[in-house]
Amino acid sequence: MLRPWDIQFSFEDSPAKTLHSKLLNCITADIKNGRLAAGVMLPGTRSLAKQLGINRKTVQQVYEELEAQGWLKSKLRSGTFVSEIMPEQGLSASDSSLINNTIKTKPSSELAENLYLDAVALADCVSITNDGTPDARLIPYELLARTYRRVCVNLSRQARLGYGDPRGAIELRNSIQKMLFSDRFINCSNQDICIVRGSQMGIYLASRILDAKKGAIIMEELSYLPAHAAFEANGFKIIKCRLDEQGLDIDHLREILSTNEVSGIYVTPHHQYPTTVCLPMQRRLALLELSKRYQFSVIEDDYDHEFHYEANPIPPLASLPNSENVVHIGSMSKVFAPGLRLGYIVADTRFIERAAQEIVLIDRQGNTITEHVIADLMDSGEVKRHIRKVRREYKARRDHTAKEFTRLFKGKATFLLPTGGLAIWVDISKLVTGKNIADFNNSDSTLNTFFAAEQKTPTHIRFGFGAISMDEITRSIEKLADELIT
Repeated sequence: MLRPWDIQFSFEDSPAKTLHSKLLNCITADIKNGRLAAGVMLPGTRSLAKQLGINRKTVQQVYEELEAQGWLKSKLRSGTFVSEIMPEQGLSASDSSLINNTIKTKPSSELAENLYLDAVALADCVSITNDGTPDARLIPYELLARTYRRVCVNLSRQARLGYGDPRGAIELRNSIQKMLFSDRFINCSNQDICIVRGSQMGIYLASRILDAKKGAIIMEELSYLPAHAAFEANGFKIIKCRLDEQGLDIDHLREILSTNEVSGIYVTPHHQYPTTVCLPMQRRLALLELSKRYQFSVIEDDYDHEFHYEANPIPPLASLPNSENVVHIGSMSKVFAPGLRLGYIVADTRFIERAAQEIVLIDRQGNTITEHVIADLMDSGEVKRHIRKVRREYKARRDHTAKEFTRLFKGKATFLLPTGGLAIWVDISKLVTGKNIADFNNSDSTLNTFFAAEQKTPTHIRFGFGAISMDEITRSIEKLADELIT
């Protein structure tokens, strides 16, 4: 039966910061004041998202949360309804008085809250959500299992499973030092290396160690939002530097430095995130020269150095002249899978000591067993062998992705073939002009508007090909073409 009237919602006067909180509070208030009576059917998630001009996923998350709290009830093939019995009914007077007297906590930023909600949603997602992530199905499970067992036995027999160095196991730091020297031209000692739980922890530690009172953090205008949130959470003003077809715009950087006090710059020079552009040597040298002249730190996020498919990759900033102010952050998670949670920081000894002090306050140290396992696999050559194997596979997937975009979009979407990485940056501006794509939904594609704190008009997508097979790539691009080409 058709509803005579559509229920309208408005949360313009809501004091909440995020769209999720605004809608959550709006529906809860409407139920409490009787506007939404028991048994009333709510609009579908797609309809409500369109009405409010927000992402459908936000509405889905709100409905799920309110159902878990008891305010709503979903019925299979029928829809979502206001519960007949409210959560507050049946509570004693003393219990009711406690409902709104929750512990007051320091508020988070809107960006941090949204990232958390996205992370929770991904954790519950059965399908692969792909933003240039590696394919966990390529992990050498049997080799890892055997190595974990052997390492556990050996460490247990040697009574080495107690507390250890907060900088990480010396065995792994030695292995990483050899790898950096041989493969990336970085001349450092094991005292200049600290093991962390993935690159995000390394970024957060850097945001804790650098002093927000000494200046702002510069970031690329499209960048990694969790890094933005980390610096923001630790009191930094964020200044955006323009990008062009070669990456970070050095001329604009000079303008910023001439008028602002700057504590550091966060960059992804190897494969710019999200555009995949490799910063050329001339700009790298210019950036390092500026870091010495203006005395600011350069936080180099080298998140997927292993996956470069053409010529030899340009050496990292940390290996070049004038790199004294560089904090190099790398990850082993991309080599295997994000769930492995293993990365490292390379910097001067004092910076590493400060990082270790922060780690002591967070969780004392990392995972001793995993660190010894990776050290064992690195020293035996198994990590290098695995990288060579998956690099060939990812290169084939990149080439297949390019071929399918060319075949299915017939020039209506354009791209530059990335020299490396696990994603491709595609220009869809010709397809979205004058269109409302608020309901855009493709688990392997992310709109460029996601990578900027300020919302902009969609012009590009970042399509991740790493986590999906060639058949899955074809099906995903076919779905994308159906959505965008009308």
